[in-house]
Amino acid sequence: MGADTHAGDGYGEGNIFLRFLQHVGWGDLLNVGYFTLPTLPAAVSGGGYFQRALVRRSLALLDAAPGDLVLDAACGRGYTTARLADAGCRALGVDLGEHQIALARARFGHRPRVSFAVADVTRLPDEAGGTELSDGSFDRVHCLEAAFHFGPEGRDAFLAESHRVLRPGGRLVLVDFTWPDERSARIDQLDPRGLVRASWQFDDFERLDRYLASATKAGFEVRAVHDWTRPVVRRSARLIGTVGAVVSTRPGRLALRTRWPSLREFTPADWQALCPVIRAHVAASREVGYTALVLDKRG
Repeated sequence: MGADTHAGDGYGEGNIFLRFLQHVGWGDLLNVGYFTLPTLPAAVSGGGYFQRALVRRSLALLDAAPGDLVLDAACGRGYTTARLADAGCRALGVDLGEHQIALARARFGHRPRVSFAVADVTRLPDEAGGTELSDGSFDRVHCLEAAFHFGPEGRDAFLAESHRVLRPGGRLVLVDFTWPDERSARIDQLDPRGLVRASWQFDDFERLDRYLASATKAGFEVRAVHDWTRPVVRRSARLIGTVGAVVSTRPGRLALRTRWPSLREFTPADWQALCPVIRAHVAASREVGYTALVLDKRG
């Protein structure tokens, strides 16, 4: 779960789940991905195909035009920022993780119309990456699968900052994990050992009704609410569960090492540590939702 943002520089080298995901095909992105039934066979090649599909859907909601100035908030390693620039936008990617911004600059910083800077998206500076972040200076703000790291107060602050820097008629697309209702918000029961929260460095998800209330309070008009729970959370959980079953057996681990030889670096202790983390992710996915919010600043 999640794109790298306020969680620091790569979540730490000891993160067994992230290490495993990187071996089996994660790289440019750290989002979960968007899974449709016809595309599921692509899972044998790793998660990259599905992660890029999620980016495409998120950016389509943004509806940015060539020449628009776009803030890619919590941009991680810069893939989405580069996609925006390739589409003709002037794109600024900001992230709190210095290591992530260094990677983004190394990979995409040479491209036209793109810049990157270390900045806190809940408390934006006056200038970043050679771009002023003054009131009404941006046409679009994009935040993909990152705000769950911010905490309740941080999410409120991010909504307020996004509204401030957007021009009248501008748009924020915020895609994030959500609790569908008050009854389902029980992270302590779904993740009793804190394995999921430790993997992705967050405390809890936001309730959808609170997200909508906070967006309205910040001044946004809620243009659309898209429920992507099934294609993102439910289907990825099924795949993770299948992987967990494979990992739990010696022949399964051998097959994985054959498919992805870099997994040979995993020790028996690594495999043993990975199994309960996978089970925790499957359990935590049973009730959490996934929502794409399209929020417009009134003209």
